[in-house]
Amino acid sequence: MMGKIILTGDRPTGRLHIGHYVGSLRRRVELQESGAFEKIFIMIADAQALTDNADNPEKVRQNILEVALDYLSCGLDPKKSTIFIQSQISELTELTFYYMNLVTVQRVQRNPTVKAEMLLRGFNDTEGADNKAGTPVGFFCYPISQAADITAFRATTVPVGEDQEPMIEQTREIVRKFNATYGPVLVEPDILLPENSACLRLPGTDGKAKMSKSLGNCIYLSDSAEEVAAKVKGMYTDPGHLQVSDPGKVEGNTVFTYLDAFCRPGDFERFGDCFKGRKSSFEFHDLDEMKAQYRAGGLGDVMCKNFLTAILNDTLEPIRVRRKALEQDIPYVYEVLREGSDKARELAADTLADVRRAMKINYFDPEILDELVREQSEKYANA
Repeated sequence: MMGKIILTGDRPTGRLHIGHYVGSLRRRVELQESGAFEKIFIMIADAQALTDNADNPEKVRQNILEVALDYLSCGLDPKKSTIFIQSQISELTELTFYYMNLVTVQRVQRNPTVKAEMLLRGFNDTEGADNKAGTPVGFFCYPISQAADITAFRATTVPVGEDQEPMIEQTREIVRKFNATYGPVLVEPDILLPENSACLRLPGTDGKAKMSKSLGNCIYLSDSAEEVAAKVKGMYTDPGHLQVSDPGKVEGNTVFTYLDAFCRPGDFERFGDCFKGRKSSFEFHDLDEMKAQYRAGGLGDVMCKNFLTAILNDTLEPIRVRRKALEQDIPYVYEVLREGSDKARELAADTLADVRRAMKINYFDPEILDELVREQSEKYANA
């Protein structure tokens, strides 16, 4: 019986940020070390990135290395997880083409994730004079491409954020339609959401709903300690918390959202000095106590931000150190990607062979060619 298999990944449109870390990367490393999965595939989705960056392939090319460095720096181990580049697996393109016949345009249009991403990128249904307003077909077909990615590796589990649930559901629909039409070939995947609700979708430092490179509201995994401190210093808090003595709101306060995602047992003991000042000092044992004091008034945003900065830099420092070492051995990074892509291609080819066999388009397979030739020869001989 086949064991559990993970497929997940990221678009190489820039360096990865802490939203990626708490939303998926940290969990991937935990799952990798859990021993609960037979295989783990981590995909750098460059082909998908090209669907809305077709005019800037060099950007995608350069960011493949950035993403790979971030992966390895965070603890993904090529001996335990297969890291590969999407475009190097041609079988994924062929599977996507076959799956397109199982999905209607109307069904893709109803996909909430597709609609949200189109809105974010300024795409609409009317092609403008500059040809940039209309939606690229490749981008529109992302749910179908994702279904090919997932099923090619017979993934049983897909760790993603809650915004991707509609995409996984569409993959399930494609699997059911294919298996009902051609036979039980494809595996129907399950979604694995982050356990910490604060990690489902970490907001940007400006308080906007999504941390986005284009909005400039990201803290990157490769940021220096000084860059992290500066970004946290300018972070959105409670606009009504004008004076330290004022009661503050925790809900919607980006600093506390980040603390929910990153604060660990022991942080208050290790970084308690952040709450010692000339005018007031506090001793907290956990985040609930800190939140209660902020709501009551008297706890300033500066102390809260200093505490968050200490936690973030403590979390990111080992990642920075590993990244600096990897940056001195780029040939190794590319060898990891080459070997991972070769390994991924083997499994994708096996799945594609099963798909072609089920669809009866494996005309030249040795095991059926003789039978096919004899059958057709007899048909015409008796005509």
